[in-house]
Amino acid sequence: MDNHSIINVDLGDRSYEIRVGTDLLDQAGTHLAPLLAEHGDARRVIIVTDTNVAEIYLARLETALDAAAIGHHAVVLDPGEHTKDFPHLAQLLDDLLDQGLERGSMLVALGGGVIGDITGFAAAIALRGIDFVQIPTTLLAQVDSSVGGKTGINTRHGKNLVGAFHQPRIVLADIGTLATLPQRELLAGYAEVVKYGVINDSGFFGWLEQHGADLISGDDAARTEAVAVSCRAKAAIVSADEHEHGARALLNLGHTFGHAMEAECGFSDTLLHGEAVALGMVLALQLSEQIGLCGPGRADRLARHLAAVGLPASPADYGFSADALIGHMHHDKKVRGGTITFILAEDIGKAVIKRGVALEAVHDVIAASLRG
Repeated sequence: MDNHSIINVDLGDRSYEIRVGTDLLDQAGTHLAPLLAEHGDARRVIIVTDTNVAEIYLARLETALDAAAIGHHAVVLDPGEHTKDFPHLAQLLDDLLDQGLERGSMLVALGGGVIGDITGFAAAIALRGIDFVQIPTTLLAQVDSSVGGKTGINTRHGKNLVGAFHQPRIVLADIGTLATLPQRELLAGYAEVVKYGVINDSGFFGWLEQHGADLISGDDAARTEAVAVSCRAKAAIVSADEHEHGARALLNLGHTFGHAMEAECGFSDTLLHGEAVALGMVLALQLSEQIGLCGPGRADRLARHLAAVGLPASPADYGFSADALIGHMHHDKKVRGGTITFILAEDIGKAVIKRGVALEAVHDVIAASLRG
């Protein structure tokens, strides 16, 4: 365990650790036992995962729990974004209650962002709130969705519009699980890594320009470094602004555009979340340049790096319309008084919150990008 990076999320009596390293899945019982001991004899967890992850990692987690004498049961969901909806949430809650869920029970989210989000939301509302643990198995989940306590599901009105803030008790980010991640999923997660560099760490963005290809190709040291740096960045922001009243909104860089594109694709595999964020970040920097917030060349630099590692950097190939995307933006969670809030940038490494951006400028930037 000494080889693990440990990042603290400082939230008073709800503080927790993010552990980043290898073999954490096999040590899960050791990390969970002290948390379960707080509830006396309730040494029992319910694992929530999906069929893809279960096939590869469920048995290893169950073995680790057995070694720590922790009782367990598993609920296995369908994979994919479509699982994050009311019918699947209702079925999950019924399954949990069928297992004799108690206030001292603990849920373990084993999987990517979809599993983490729906499991966390179930934990927030089952029996008015029980503990849960994040064991993220995708790069996107390790650097973003598993940290910070945002949980939720999608509706026909948009993404993550129903949910709760409910912090995990611990996050175990086992870098080894990335070895079985499909290349497209890995790249999608990498977009969220790049986001941290664009938000407030130009040095990290430069490091990614030098080492991003190593991370993508399987270098565990590069992966560990990138995940740890990303988690430190998010932990610092979450600790200062847990409920997104201020600076935490910066973490939505690329998401206003990205969620609109996801909604236009019906939240399907046509466009993965990380791919949408990559496209959205480029559009955000293009808009920043358009309105004179930052000088020229920043969007091109970002687009070049994303394209170099294999991520989409232009929305021209997806058949979007500017009007349709702006229509989706009006359902964004960051809308205030009917006005869309954008996360833009004064430079790479200096993101800012901007309200009152003229929709004509937004329309022009989207339209220009759609022309290729």
